Amino acid sequence: MSPIRAIASIGLLTGLLASGGAALAQSDTSILRVTPGSDVNTFDPTGPAGTAAYIHGMMVYDALYGQDEELRIHPQMVERDEVSSDSLTWTITLREGLAFHDGSPVTTADVIASLRRWMGLDVVGRTMALDVEAMEPVDARTFRIRLKRAFPVRAALANSGSGLPVILREREASAGPFTRGTELIGSGPFRFVANEFRPGDRLVYERFDGYRPRVEPPSGFAGGKVVRIPRLEFHILPDASTKAAALQAGEIDFIDQVPFDQAEAMQGRRGITVAALSRIYNPFFMRPNSLYPPFNNADARRALALAIHQPDYMAVSFVRPEWGQPCHSFFVCGSPNGITTGSEPYRQQNLAEARRLLERSGYRGEPIVLLNSRETLFVGVAGELAAQNLREAGFNIVLAESDWGTLMARRNSRNPPDRGGFNLFITSISGSGVYSPLSNSIADTTCGARNFAGWACDEEAARLRDEYIHEPDEAKQREILERLSRRLWDVMPTVILGQRAQLYAWRNNISGFVRSPSLITIFWNIEKR
Repeated sequence: MSPIRAIASIGLLTGLLASGGAALAQSDTSILRVTPGSDVNTFDPTGPAGTAAYIHGMMVYDALYGQDEELRIHPQMVERDEVSSDSLTWTITLREGLAFHDGSPVTTADVIASLRRWMGLDVVGRTMALDVEAMEPVDARTFRIRLKRAFPVRAALANSGSGLPVILREREASAGPFTRGTELIGSGPFRFVANEFRPGDRLVYERFDGYRPRVEPPSGFAGGKVVRIPRLEFHILPDASTKAAALQAGEIDFIDQVPFDQAEAMQGRRGITVAALSRIYNPFFMRPNSLYPPFNNADARRALALAIHQPDYMAVSFVRPEWGQPCHSFFVCGSPNGITTGSEPYRQQNLAEARRLLERSGYRGEPIVLLNSRETLFVGVAGELAAQNLREAGFNIVLAESDWGTLMARRNSRNPPDRGGFNLFITSISGSGVYSPLSNSIADTTCGARNFAGWACDEEAARLRDEYIHEPDEAKQREILERLSRRLWDVMPTVILGQRAQLYAWRNNISGFVRSPSLITIFWNIEKR
C-alpha cells in the first residue's frame, strides 16, 4: 500500500470508530458490520439495479417463492398453490400471520399490486405479463392468476437474477417510481432503520421480530430465514485496501464482493477466511453490439469466439484456478441446464478460421470500440487480453478505457460506436438468472425487445426460447433446450469467456452462512461469537 493510501485508510478507520463509539467493540456480538461491494444505487429492488440494491431488497422484503442453493424452487410466503388441469389457472394462498414492519397484515391486494409493478419493470416480469390474462383476489390470503397459455409461474416468481418480484405494501407498489420520500416498509426478516441512514456512509438494519420464518432448514432464498444477530450495519468504504485494513483491524466483520487480487492478498491471513458462498458460478462473457457492423453479421460474431481461449482468461482474470472455470454453456456449467450442445467448434482457439469468417463477413478493418475498465480489475485485464487476441484475428481494436460507471452508461447507448456507442464490452452476471431461458438475458434474441445491451436478434432462437418457456413437459423442455443451445452457438449473441466465483472475506468469529444461488449475499442465519 502506498503511503498516501495508508494515511487515507487510517483516517477512514478512525472515522469509523468515532461514528460508532463503544458499540464498535469487536466483542459486541449483537452487531454484524459489513462493507458492501458498492453503495446502494437505488432502494427499489423490483427493476434494474446493482447487487447492493438486491441485497437490500432480499433483507427488507419477502417473496412468494425462493430458489435454494441448487436453484430448486420452494414456496416462501406461499402456504399452498393449486394449478388447474389445463395449467391456465393458478390459485395461490399466503401463509398465515405475514405482516409488514408497520404491523399491518400482508394481503393479496399488496401481492397483486407488487406483481403488476414488477411486470412493468423487470425482463422476467415483462415476459410473464404477456401471458397473464388477469390477477384477482379471492380473499385477503388467496388470489388467482389466470393465464392465456401455460407459463412457469413458480420459476418467474422465484427469480433472483434480475429485478426481484418481492412484495411491497400496496401504497408503495401503486405509487410509481421510488423517491426520497418512499417508505421502505417490507415484510422481510430485517427492517431498514431510516433515521440512521447516512448516504454514502452507512445503512442500518435491525431484526424484525414480527417475522415468521418457515420451519424448513435454510437453503439459498428458501427455508427458514432466522436472523440471529439483532443489528446489521453496512459501512460504505471506498476501496479494497481500506476494506481489507478494516477487516484485519476487527472494525469490520465481513467484506461483500472481494476483488480477486485482494482475495489473494488476504488468503491465509490469521483470523480471516476468504471463500465463495455459492456453488453456482457466474458467467463471464464478451457482448457484441448486434445493431452495427461488423457484429450485425453472425460470421463476425463467430470469429470473436474462435479468437479466444478460455483458460487464458481464467488465468489472467481470477488469480487462482478454483476461482474461475472454463465453460462452454449458455446456461451455466454446474446448473441443472448446463448443456454444451453446439459448442464443439469453439472449444479451442482457431485464429485461421476466425480470419476466414471475418473476411467473409465483409469486415474491412474499420475501428472496433471495445469498452474497458480496470476499476473492475478482472474485467480490465480480460479486456486487454481480448484486444490482443482480436488483433491477431484481424480486428482493428480500439480500447475505450473509463471508470466502471462510465462503461455501464456507455454500454446502454444505442448510438453508433463512433458517436458514444460501442462494438464490444466484457462483463459478468449472476448465474441464477442465466441457468433458465426464461431469465437468461445473454441468450435472449427477441428482435426489437428491450433485451440486454448488445440487442441480439434471431427469430429462430427467440422462437425456441418461447417454446421452452411454455412447454410444461420436462422431457420435451430438455429437447427444446438442446435445439436452443445449438442455435445460440450458431448465431453467437454472446461470446462465453468462462465463469467465475464471487468471493467474500470474513473474520473467523462469524459462522452460519447460507449459500446463495446468486450474487445476492444472505445475512440471515449468521452468528457472531
